[in-house]
Amino acid sequence: MFKNLIITCFLGMLAIILGAFGAHALKETLTSDQLLSFETAVRYQMVHVIVLLFVNTFEGFSIKQKNSISYIFFLGILFFSGSIYLIQLTSITAKSIWFITPLGGLFFVIGWFSMITIFVKKVSKSVK
Repeated sequence: MFKNLIITCFLGMLAIILGAFGAHALKETLTSDQLLSFETAVRYQMVHVIVLLFVNTFEGFSIKQKNSISYIFFLGILFFSGSIYLIQLTSITAKSIWFITPLGGLFFVIGWFSMITIFVKKVSKSVK
């Protein structure tokens, strides 16, 4: 569990650093559309960092569930936000890695669906 929290805190710190970098250093080099895309990557990363903090400190999840959801969201951040960072900061084009960003989005959806499933099961048990 602490490994997940360490990774989560690192990703949160990285989101802040990248957000500041985007707001200051990149505003002169990226177009407004590129900067908006970069900001979207930072925002999705930070939102999922906050969710990961909840997941890994919420006592209603088992260790196995915490690990599973964490790895899914880690992959979502890596593929979704990471691919956008690569596209905006390097010469890699969106066309060359077109499938990576939506795959990251799919990981986010799977992570949220996993949490819904766990909560529905808990509600079902408490109703019985």
